Formats: sequence, structure tokens, C-alpha cells
Amino acid sequence: MFIAAGILTVIVIGLVAALAINGQKATYSDSVVAEEAESDAAQELSSDVSAETKEEMSTLEEVQVFTKAIQMEAIMNSISQYSNLGIIKCDSYINFRSAPNQNDLTTIVGMLANGSAVDVLEVSPEGAPGWMHVRSGGMDGYVSAPYVVTGDEAVTLAGSLIKPRATVLADKLRIRSTPEIIDGNTVGSAAKGEKYEVVKRVNKDWIMIATTNIDNVDLAYMSASDENVSLSYGLDEAKSLNLKQKVLNMYDNLGVSLASDYINVRSAPKEDGIANIIGKFPGYGGCNILGEENGWYHIKSGGIDGYVRADLIATGQTAQDLALQNAHVMALINTQSLNVRSQPSTDSEAWTQVTSGQRYDVLNQLDGWVELDLGDGDDSDSSQGSFVSTRDNNVSVTYALQEAIEYYPAVEAANAAAAFRNKIVNYACQFVGNPYVWGGTSLTHGADCSGFVQSVLKNFGIYVPRVSRDQAQAGVKVTSDNMKPGDLVFYANSSGTINHVGMYIGNGQIVNAASRKSGIRIYRWNYRTPVAIRNVIGD
Repeated sequence: MFIAAGILTVIVIGLVAALAINGQKATYSDSVVAEEAESDAAQELSSDVSAETKEEMSTLEEVQVFTKAIQMEAIMNSISQYSNLGIIKCDSYINFRSAPNQNDLTTIVGMLANGSAVDVLEVSPEGAPGWMHVRSGGMDGYVSAPYVVTGDEAVTLAGSLIKPRATVLADKLRIRSTPEIIDGNTVGSAAKGEKYEVVKRVNKDWIMIATTNIDNVDLAYMSASDENVSLSYGLDEAKSLNLKQKVLNMYDNLGVSLASDYINVRSAPKEDGIANIIGKFPGYGGCNILGEENGWYHIKSGGIDGYVRADLIATGQTAQDLALQNAHVMALINTQSLNVRSQPSTDSEAWTQVTSGQRYDVLNQLDGWVELDLGDGDDSDSSQGSFVSTRDNNVSVTYALQEAIEYYPAVEAANAAAAFRNKIVNYACQFVGNPYVWGGTSLTHGADCSGFVQSVLKNFGIYVPRVSRDQAQAGVKVTSDNMKPGDLVFYANSSGTINHVGMYIGNGQIVNAASRKSGIRIYRWNYRTPVAIRNVIGD
């Protein structure tokens, strides 16, 4: 009995649960899950291993030999699927490109995580030294050759990387936060040919999968139906960044803002001044439409659940077309803080930090690094680099639409000084969505960061210098613990010179003329490391 129990434990819990020993392809049994008791596992095993074979296992050494043979069976079946196996060896992931061009962001069509497998079709194709032409995850493309190991080393690595995986058979398949089909629980999407590690089988309809490319989601759920996935032991492969798949499938009932700037999200389906505003929905941003009520759509977007005017939202094919036109590559920071460097190298000095939970537009992706849009300053040189390492999955990168952000207008205050500050920040936030123009001071036609705050304050009879480094000398220094709406928050460039400013609006947020790409936006006040905070209003 001791040896029999050992056999069950090794085979059920280990890599080779429910594998046949008769030379057939190794498969992940639908009826074997991690939580099954050993007695259940025994019944499962008995259907795969003959009585004669069990009887012959009279020593621990024979059990180990038998187990190793099954492991080798799984490994060889997986490896045999590749004509020329390559394994990705990197810190976190590398880019999978449609063309061998590292300087063109539009060529990125997928990602390959560390340990992923590729079928190497050609090494250093004509005109592209240093690249490999490969196939992986149902896609054909190019990867940087130094990150791919082949030959005996690849085979050796494969042995420790083979796990139960689900291969997507459907053209598109939603990934959900719970094992059920309900509105609002879609957290991602899978494309045909992609493979996902299976953590366990929940029931006959759902499997739990491990995810590495979805914002702040480590475990999720996928349909287990035969028409959607096939289950087998295998290696990880490329994950698609196909814009159509990844954007449209994120929404169960897609709505896209028709406004060119921000529209208000309200707590109830009615206009009530500033009293029921709970968020800002950006122009051409995406949302899930949950329902309709008296000319208003009930939506969920960016964690905000509220109401927007229905006449300002596109649906159906129009929404899909707008989504494809306006989706772009974005990055979400998955760690508390992350160093930003001027060059894509750890040898380059960190000049600021970015924080978790903030979404950033992506300017460029290099293998192991992402360049973020941290805004344009009011100085003439906006060419500073802002690279963060993707090591240890610190950064999630995907195609996405802008979504709603939390925003509560400042309400009437008990004293005149606070009321005056609230009036200033509410006025400033009227211009969210308007353009950034370097050297500009127009709140409607375009301003840079310092021109924006200067013009806002001027409207209330408060005068500050024109550029941010001089504004940082005005007023009185305050700390983050006692800053108030209307205070100015300053940021420095990679040389340490102040070149950007925003206005604090409360609730941990600033409004700022961010960049040529983003325009006037609301950000978290510490979206990058502040270097100074000044009270220029008084009181």
C-alpha cells in the first residue's frame, strides 16, 4: 500500500497526471484536477495503468523509473511538435514582430514570455542579421536571435517547462474574472492558437488559467468546451497583441465616446450640476454598456460605474470602427514603484519613478524595456528618454482604449479660502481634453504645462512666472501631507531641472497639460516623482 500511494502521489500531483504509457500522445485528463483526493486519483490512474504493470512495481526504484518514462513521454510528445525547437531566455518577455525592425512600434504583434517555445523557420534571414523567423502561438513573425536558445539546450530547458495547457481553438475567446458568463467580468481575450497554463479544472465548463499579460490579474477563467480549447501537456507560446482581438473582446457590450474631449460620468441618470459627477470619460474612450435609462447609458469603464448621456456614445459597428481607429499601446505598472531611466539599460541612471495603478501611453518597446510617455515639459528639449524595465512582469503592455477616470468636482466649502480654491480647480478641469501646445497659454486652443496653470490662475487674479522652473520659486513650500486643491506640483527632467507642473485638484490627482500626444489630462499626483509643491494662492 505504501508503494501504491507513492505511485499515485507522484503521478497525479506531478507533471504526468493521467498520462498513458502505451505510446499515445500525452493529454491533460478532463477528470483530473488538483483538489481530487488520492482515492479519486487511484480510480483515474487504474484506467490508464494495467494491473500487470502495477504488480510489477514492487520497489521504489521501479516506481521512479516508471515515472521518469512517463515524463519523457510527455516531453518528447511536446518537443515533436516543433521541427526546430527554440526556447525564449530573457528576464520577462520579448516582442514578437511582423517584421525584423526593432525601431517600429507598429511591427509588434505579440509577446513571448521567458520560457516560451518557438519553431525556428530561419536564422538571420536575408537582410535581417540578428533575427530569427519563427512560428509560435498560431503566428508567423520575427524575434531577436540573442534571446532564443536552440539545439540540446532548448530540449533540456523544455523538460522543466512542460505543463498542462489550454490551446485556444476559437477565433476569439474571452478571459473572465469568474467562471461564469455575466456582464462586466471580462478581463482579457485570447486569440486562436494561443496557449495558457491550466491551474485546475473548475467544473466541466470552466478551467482556471494562469495569466501574465493582463493588468493586475494572475489567475482567471476560460471556457473549457471542446470547440473553444484543447487540453494537453505542452510549452508556452506567443500571446497575440492583435488589436482587433484584444480591444473588441475586452467589452461585452462596447460603447465608445463620440466626444473629442472628456464627458462627465454621473452617479445617476440625470443632470445635476457638479453634484453627481463621479468621473471623466475621455474622448473615444471605451466602456461596457450595462443598460439604458431615459436617454442615459449605464456604463462601466476604468473601474467607474455610472451614467453618461446616450447621445454621446457610439454603439454597434460604429463603436467597433472607432475602437480600432483609436486603440493604442498602453502600459500599466504592476509594482509599487519602478525606476525610469533615460536609456534602456540598468547602467543608465534612474531619474524618476513611476507608481502602480497608473496607465501610461507607450512611445516605444524594445526587448526588455518600454518607453513611457511621461509628458512634455515647457523647456525646448523634450527628447529625454523614459524607459522602464519589463523584468519580473513589472509592466503589463497591451493595446487598449482610454477609459474613465475617477473625478469629483470640488464642492462648496465651509470657509471662503477653501471655496476659492475649489472654484479655481473646477475652472481648470473644464479644459481637460484640450490640446497641448509648446509655448502656448490658451486654455482652449493649446497651452504647455506652465502656460496652462498660469492662465488658470490669472483668471482669478493670481500671477505666477511663465515657466515651471520659475513658478517653483513662487509662493510657499508645502509638503504632500498638507497640500490643498490649487497648489502646484512640480516635476524634473533627467538632468534634475524642473520642467513640468500640474495643479493639485484633490483626491490624489492633478490636472496638467501633459504632452503633445495626451493634451490636458487628469493624472495621479505621483504618476512620476514630484520634486516640489508650492502654495501660490495664499490663505
